[in-house]
Amino acid sequence: MTDGAPHRTLPARQRTGISDARIWTRLQPVVAAALVVALIGVPLWLVLVTAAKSQGEAITPDLSWPDDWQLWDNLRQVWTDADVPAAFLGSLLVVVPTVVGVLLCGSMASWVLARRATRLTAVLYAIAISGIILPPAVVTVVLLLRQLGLAGTVVGMIGVYLGIYLSTVIFFVTGFVRTIPTSLEEAAQTDGAGPLTVFRRVVLPLLRPVLATATILVCLYVWNDVFYAFFVVGGRLDTLPLNLFRVASAGLYLNNWHLIFAYVILMSLPLIAVLAVAQRKIISGITSGAVK
Repeated sequence: MTDGAPHRTLPARQRTGISDARIWTRLQPVVAAALVVALIGVPLWLVLVTAAKSQGEAITPDLSWPDDWQLWDNLRQVWTDADVPAAFLGSLLVVVPTVVGVLLCGSMASWVLARRATRLTAVLYAIAISGIILPPAVVTVVLLLRQLGLAGTVVGMIGVYLGIYLSTVIFFVTGFVRTIPTSLEEAAQTDGAGPLTVFRRVVLPLLRPVLATATILVCLYVWNDVFYAFFVVGGRLDTLPLNLFRVASAGLYLNNWHLIFAYVILMSLPLIAVLAVAQRKIISGITSGAVK
């Protein structure tokens, strides 16, 4: 006993539990870093070093460093021989209108669904997000596009992507809209602003963080999609994934893994740029919201 207070010692089992918890807390960053390196770093390294090798070295892809670094030469050959500029333009013709349409329609629908708490809106919200778990019927979609005369067209492809990914945007944005105070909208309405003005000047600027996240997801899905593009467009529009599939199956790129991986790098660069820009907008949106 010291200063009138009894001295207590923790049981051995409790001391062991505390010690194990401290060890695990220290090991968590190491385990997380190891998982990131194993799941992300190794595949990226494989793509990079294989794209930098010569044809003879890249016959069997591995993680070894290339004897002669030929990345720029391989990228230049892919850019010219595989007709990458035309495929890049085709991808832009599909991705840009799809992203703009999905974000605009999804954010407007989410605003209405979040602000009107009725049974009808609850049912509409359930139907709207059902596309996340209900896969689209490819055969039915293709037959419908043929009946409408949109099969093999850019408009038909954009319409398919709008229908597929609108549910994802509504799911993300609706929950975010519910966190926005209604007093901001009421103040704008008091000043005489109409619904469109309230949405454009009050709600839409506050949706920048979640719209940036949705932009990353939709761009990632649409830019890398080859399944729906192959069945809907049918090769009439040359996008980057379809062009990669075509040239990889041709005799020019048969077993030329250095050129295939170089094409993958070229196809990934626009997504990296979008990710970098969207990340900045996410950070700026979160910090501005915190300041407000």
